[in-house]
Amino acid sequence: MTKKSSGIVLTSLALAATTVLVSPGSATAEPGGPSARPAAADQGRGPATARTAPGAESRADVARRAAAAPVAGDPVEMPTSYPTEPTLRVYEDQEPDAAAESSTIRFSDIAPKLQELMAASDRVSVQVVGQSTQGRDLYLVTVTAPETTAETAQQTAWREQIKADPAAAAGDEALAAGYKTPVWISNNIHGNEWEGTDAAMQYIEELATSTDPAVLDMLRTTRLYFSPTLNPDGRTLGNRATALGLDPNRDVITNQTPETKSFVRVAQAIQAVYAADFHGYTRVLQVEPCGPPHGSNYEYDVYLPHNYALALKVEQDVTAANISGNTYYDPASPTGTTLVNNGKIKIPYRDTPSGWDDFPPIFTAQYAAYYGAASATVELPLPRTGTRQTAVTAPINTEVAYETMKSMLGYMAVPANAREMVQNQIEVFRRGAAGEPKVSLTTENINRVTEGPTQWKEHWDEADDQEPVVLPRAYVIPVGGGQRSDSDARALVEQLLFHEVEVGTLDRATTVGGTTYPAGSYVVDMHQAKRGLANALLDLGDDISDKVPTMYDISAWSLAELWGADVAKVGSTSDVEPVGPTTPVTTVRPGTAPRQQRHLAFPVAGLPDFQALNALLEEGIAVSLLEDGTAVVAPRATAKARELATTYGVDFRPATGRETAALRDESTKGLRDLRIGWTGTQDDLLSLTELGFDDLVRLDPATVDAATLDGVDVIWVGGTFAPAEGSAARTAVQEWLDEGGAITGRGAGAFASAASFGLVSGTAVTGRRDGNGIVAVDTPAAGVLGDFPQDRSFIYPATWFDGLGEGTTAEQSYDAEDPFLAGHWLPNDGATDGAGGPQAAAGKAAAVSGVDEETGAKAFVFGTSVFFRTHPKGMLSQAGTALLWAGPEARGVQAPRAASKVRVRADRAGQVRRGEGPVRITVTYRVPPRAGVGTVNVFDDGELLRRVRIDEADRGVESFTVRLERGVHRIAVRFPGDGDTKGSWARTRVRVR
Repeated sequence: MTKKSSGIVLTSLALAATTVLVSPGSATAEPGGPSARPAAADQGRGPATARTAPGAESRADVARRAAAAPVAGDPVEMPTSYPTEPTLRVYEDQEPDAAAESSTIRFSDIAPKLQELMAASDRVSVQVVGQSTQGRDLYLVTVTAPETTAETAQQTAWREQIKADPAAAAGDEALAAGYKTPVWISNNIHGNEWEGTDAAMQYIEELATSTDPAVLDMLRTTRLYFSPTLNPDGRTLGNRATALGLDPNRDVITNQTPETKSFVRVAQAIQAVYAADFHGYTRVLQVEPCGPPHGSNYEYDVYLPHNYALALKVEQDVTAANISGNTYYDPASPTGTTLVNNGKIKIPYRDTPSGWDDFPPIFTAQYAAYYGAASATVELPLPRTGTRQTAVTAPINTEVAYETMKSMLGYMAVPANAREMVQNQIEVFRRGAAGEPKVSLTTENINRVTEGPTQWKEHWDEADDQEPVVLPRAYVIPVGGGQRSDSDARALVEQLLFHEVEVGTLDRATTVGGTTYPAGSYVVDMHQAKRGLANALLDLGDDISDKVPTMYDISAWSLAELWGADVAKVGSTSDVEPVGPTTPVTTVRPGTAPRQQRHLAFPVAGLPDFQALNALLEEGIAVSLLEDGTAVVAPRATAKARELATTYGVDFRPATGRETAALRDESTKGLRDLRIGWTGTQDDLLSLTELGFDDLVRLDPATVDAATLDGVDVIWVGGTFAPAEGSAARTAVQEWLDEGGAITGRGAGAFASAASFGLVSGTAVTGRRDGNGIVAVDTPAAGVLGDFPQDRSFIYPATWFDGLGEGTTAEQSYDAEDPFLAGHWLPNDGATDGAGGPQAAAGKAAAVSGVDEETGAKAFVFGTSVFFRTHPKGMLSQAGTALLWAGPEARGVQAPRAASKVRVRADRAGQVRRGEGPVRITVTYRVPPRAGVGTVNVFDDGELLRRVRIDEADRGVESFTVRLERGVHRIAVRFPGDGDTKGSWARTRVRVR
């Protein structure tokens, strides 16, 4: 029976959404509503939600420190021989300790145990490959037969050859015979899913001490890597998320957390052929591969056969172990499980037609697949009781995990399996390096797959068909005039390089398809080993709404569309010639700043620009924002600007005369270091902090008062903020608004808050709650967001604003014709008119503003998901723009005194009579490039002759006639200067005779 015809629909999994750290009175960011799957005892990958704070330390401090946390070796430096046996740092026990309370191993006991095993066995090596948010060590344990330096060097050379020259590696007989198969077992990336760690520690000990010839043979041909805990903070605190409040198993391509930075670096260093990540809890053991839809950029014909066969082997071995208290898969049961051993575990590819997919690369197992690995998320069966495991359930889960690991490694120890899977990895990289067109696996071509196990074929149906992918020859990220934000472009390239995507820069200006890209533009040539990962990160993606009824998590994520930089697809992968001559780069050119002390300018277009701007304001340096979005900085910032140019990749340049003159314009706004009162989730906190707004005050709508709001410039609403009518809190907020405060935020809750105080009017409509993806938006050039507009945005879910009242302005709108570009967004269940879906949002406002002309109070609300998991970096800058607009005006940068220029001309105008003759004097006064307005003094031989007022209507020129005595007269004209303009003078001679 195929998945499509089985009619089995997964309905018990919670939809994943934004990490949530709920503030008082704020709505959670969990998608819900009629079409969302309700949370149940199935925890599994679960909702990406943190329910507790990082601790007593300032959350902004935690965010900043985590963002800057180093990975131990970047990239991770692997040992030059095995074993490697360092002395590990030992941690004190922490009380309370959620792991201990759940009858599992404490983090503080891991290092001593590993130290003991290293002392007892020459098969065990340990590395520290990073630190957690709170500073706990992240371990990588390698179990393998001892290797000399020469042997390790050979293994390293083969590993590098597989990626760097896969065509040669495919035919290398020595590699095929001697390469140790790298297998990676990782655990506990969700901190409150504990037992994988315990099983790994037990299995490491078994491997270290076993005398079984089969184990010894396996260690001679395999390198077994274990990450005992990827999230030790969450393990100790009992949190799913890291101490930063983010779910690391949604952060693998965004890398906001140090934990995922370390994970990516380890994935690159290991280059595993098989990778499994242990989680919990889904009531029954579940081992991937996944159900549909399948990631478009995977080479699924080589990914799936062994992956599914391995899952079947786990099913056979774990059920044969007949573990007391374990559960088994029974789709006929209301819970999907039975205590009767029927020989079944749950394998999503076979058993889950919708809702457990491998579509986005944001999970550990799915990310590992882009390194040529077969991979699986493993969900342990028995759920927590409340927030903890028990002394009954934890040992059962641990035994299930142990048997699963043992079965997986048993499969990989079969020489034929290992050889074929290594060749599969090589084939993934070979196709990329050769630039072959991507062939999607479909029902029409599965019979052409002749390599590897075949059990998977009977379950493949139309729902499994991969979306077609048309690969370009390259992605080009232009620099200079063709780029919306050079700083965002640099940040994008840095992220690509972090993920080992190959990037070069054009050696000279190159024209492709009628577009000229300047020298220095970045080029991602798609003829590279990791082209699948490169395309997954950069391609727009597809609208897969009609493919399956539900998705497990996000369905679109493109960095090219959402990170603020302009990116162009160029050519076809079948093009023989590359885009142009390029030079490979491993780092991004830093920003620049002049050394001379002078007024500086830079566009506030991208996220790094906001970071630099706020760093300047934090230092007390005056900054003014011109009408066109250019920031002008006081001359004393020169040294600081050079530092920030390097730190953030921002280009400072000398301000032009027009820009310094514009400092006097009424439209120019002096900026201040904003203090922001906020409500919402961890996404709001982390995004505001990433923008550089670090003076943050958490608001409780029930208790907010004048003292709390004292010094607050703007309120950001990330959930709801609705002080009760007639309450002291509401009075305090109203009085604060009457003094010129502002409410900004996202979603229907923020709109309701602003509307309740009369700042906007209309109706906020939220679409289907699980609808998510990339949308097309239109931004008015004259609006708040018009200086550096972006035509893409992200929603999860979408909110739009209809029936806007007088004084409420649409600052951005969903495209009227085709608003939804990529992702999964259906109308509400049962809707016949498209309600809740993309067409209901078409042409409607996606962001609105309002101004109270009497008090100066402002509002700005986004209907798009500007802060979603901190991922859409381009949208963060939109929120920053709105906050600067809404904030109060400060003194700003003092305009330099403009240079003035006067001229004088004196001409005889008639006959001399009675010793005097008429002289026509013409005075010209300019403040380049404009005509001047002011008073000019005219002198005759040093004596004041006349004060001449030149008004705007005079256009800088005034003439008058005087009678002067016979003789030579020295006529001088002088503008004495004022606070804005420097003085100037000129002179001439005239003879009266």
